[in-house]
Amino acid sequence: MAKNNNKKRPSSTVIFIFGGSGDLNQRKLTPALYNLFLDGFMPDNFAIVGTGRTEYSDDKFRKHLLDGINDFSRRKDDKSGSWEKFAPNVSYLRMDADKAEDYKGIAKIIQDLEAAWGEHPSVLFYLAVAPQLVPDIATNLHKLKLCKDKASSRIIVEKPFGHDLKSAQELNSLLTSLFEENQIYRIDHYLGKETVQNILALRFANALFEPIWNRNYIDHVQITAAETVGVEDRGGYYEQAGALRDMVQNHILQVLCMVAMEAPVSFEANEIRNKKSDVLNAIRKIKKTEVQKYAVRGQYAAGWMKGAKVKSYREEKGVAPESTIDTFAAVKFYIDNWRWQDVPFYVRTGKYLMEKTTLITIQFKEAPKYAFPPEASETWRANRLTISIQPEMDIRLRFQAKRPGQTMSLNPVDMVFSYNDNYDEPQPEAYETLLLDAMMGNATQFMRDDQVETAWEVIMPILETWESRPPVDFPNYAPGTWGPEDAEALIAKDGRTWVTLPPKKKD
Repeated sequence: MAKNNNKKRPSSTVIFIFGGSGDLNQRKLTPALYNLFLDGFMPDNFAIVGTGRTEYSDDKFRKHLLDGINDFSRRKDDKSGSWEKFAPNVSYLRMDADKAEDYKGIAKIIQDLEAAWGEHPSVLFYLAVAPQLVPDIATNLHKLKLCKDKASSRIIVEKPFGHDLKSAQELNSLLTSLFEENQIYRIDHYLGKETVQNILALRFANALFEPIWNRNYIDHVQITAAETVGVEDRGGYYEQAGALRDMVQNHILQVLCMVAMEAPVSFEANEIRNKKSDVLNAIRKIKKTEVQKYAVRGQYAAGWMKGAKVKSYREEKGVAPESTIDTFAAVKFYIDNWRWQDVPFYVRTGKYLMEKTTLITIQFKEAPKYAFPPEASETWRANRLTISIQPEMDIRLRFQAKRPGQTMSLNPVDMVFSYNDNYDEPQPEAYETLLLDAMMGNATQFMRDDQVETAWEVIMPILETWESRPPVDFPNYAPGTWGPEDAEALIAKDGRTWVTLPPKKKD
């Protein structure tokens, strides 16, 4: 383990992971904490306690988590002895989340650690559980006063945060009646991705971009979050969600906020969140009578994907035979403020699409071409900035350049910044960044109650319209395509096209 001297480390911390025996902990949370340990970001005194109903001894639980590190982490256990130093800090507490008396075991662990360390630790309660368990856990934590220290105890809540606006408001009301808002960390792992966080640096640390980051120079913005897999074994969950709920309401709208927000006066958590909230409040609410003009839904059919035959969504396990749930959604948003008035923001997301990619495109308006000869206009292209979040992590700026020769022929060329090419150190996973922020008490990349509710307000007219008007054409797109034809029409009727990155060159 190498201590990191360039960044302040958290104080003594104990992390309770409800749902400790589940997939999220094995695949993401413990691998993230182990990588933080390897990089010297964990405090000198720390404890990780998984809770759940599964019977585990401490040793068996540690073996379960080590398997997850070796299978899913960006770094495997290298047999250097690091795991042997990390593992004693990990333990398991068998308990039922809905039984108040079981929480006494948590209180005892905190008391014992406080005595052993000689100081009161920060305490994080990570709720990696089904949404219906969150109210019981929060209520029981409050009853035993396990979060009474408002400065050093925090509760981390995974998405989905509510099923609709009403349920989100009810959950917010419950949590804020039990805890202070600054103790509640609503986590969205997209906000921890390096390239997403780099949006703020790109915009506000470079005089090159911010002066033209507005309606005077930008024609439109696109955000694509595409997957090449179906719902896999999550059919039961997806039947209650759909693409609009699962991706647009949280991930995509949060990314949109980072692209569209005003310049902050500081990087203090509430200053950043205030600016994001301003964007959400400025998004034009779509009238139910006009949903068909601004939103498109789709559902994948049976077909072929990467040479393998795949089922239709309606054939997936846990899915109703006549399901009307969307596995694809595309929406055109407008932000009604001075910076963005009349600039469309096109977003799309879906399962079984042609490529796995998360891409932000800033399309600038065309430069005047009256001074150039006719041959220059044949390949005339507007400037474009693309930010690739996954699978590639890069930022590329397209501009016009003269082609060598005796004529004024222009070619669009790309200037590319690639994380992999420019930095030797490994890029941290999103959960590493967010867990470290939570331990440090930095809520900048976590959603506040008003942000969650406003995001629901934005999409509720679409959800309610879709629920009241079942689609008559499902399934309406084949695997391996870019979704239904109506999604192409949504942007084409404005004289625009969806942007994809050029194929990666083979070595």
